Amino acid sequence: MAADEQVWREWVGRTETVRDAIHPTPVMQLNATLDREPAAEPGAPLPPLWHWLYFLPRHRQSEIGEDGHAKRGGFLPPVPLPRRMWAAGRFQFHSPIRIGDAVERRSTIEDVTQKAGRTGPLVFVTVRHEVFCNGSAAPALTEHHDIVYREARKPGDVEPPPQKPQDSPAWRREIVPDDVLLFRYSALTFNGHRIHYDRRYVTEVEGYPGLIVHGPLIATLLMDLLRREQPDADVASFRFRATRPTFDLHPFHVNARPSEDGRSVRLWAQDHEGWLTMAATATLR
Repeated sequence: MAADEQVWREWVGRTETVRDAIHPTPVMQLNATLDREPAAEPGAPLPPLWHWLYFLPRHRQSEIGEDGHAKRGGFLPPVPLPRRMWAAGRFQFHSPIRIGDAVERRSTIEDVTQKAGRTGPLVFVTVRHEVFCNGSAAPALTEHHDIVYREARKPGDVEPPPQKPQDSPAWRREIVPDDVLLFRYSALTFNGHRIHYDRRYVTEVEGYPGLIVHGPLIATLLMDLLRREQPDADVASFRFRATRPTFDLHPFHVNARPSEDGRSVRLWAQDHEGWLTMAATATLR
């Protein structure tokens, strides 16, 4: 694997540019999926994280791998470890992205690192995305996206010890992650990863007990909780880290507690047993 890491590190510095337009239809569809009024007024700002509705992958069907993702190689390094998941994200919101904007996303591979985990080798890939609106020279959004690759699940694998949240929530909402919710979010983000909709694949091939709730969906639901409780909140930055998979077998909760000075909000998700599955922080202007 060490020799492979040297090869993968040749991807560091690679770039990719994708252009799109902020059409209203995906916004209306995600509003409906989150049980909100499906509105999308021209010129209205996108809620934080909703840029994930755009710059979607456009791989041909013949380019799709067994797991539903694009085959390895291309912009991302060809890491052969079979399990690929979103580990964490960090965001700086510089200025609004609005419905109707012409947008460009410039992506750069910032780092490729191999580490030893409890169940075998892990490879982390960090990608920096910058989103520009209407030809501006300054980005409206900077995102760092951490991807983790892992070996196939084996009998007897030891998972990381579960954690309990450190705070009690000031705001809380129960989420029922049924097949329809997961399907709609996969469709909205053109995400073919089979762990989110193919129960046979996720249980028989990847060895999980149920369908996995998308990390970006959980992050979006955390931000949606903040918007429901503080509709006028102006988010300057956001970061999240996934700590444990969330499955569709039981309802889960999204939670939040504002800081005493009101300048930040701690957010987290818990599974049906109360274990922490995602930790996040939003900083407000």
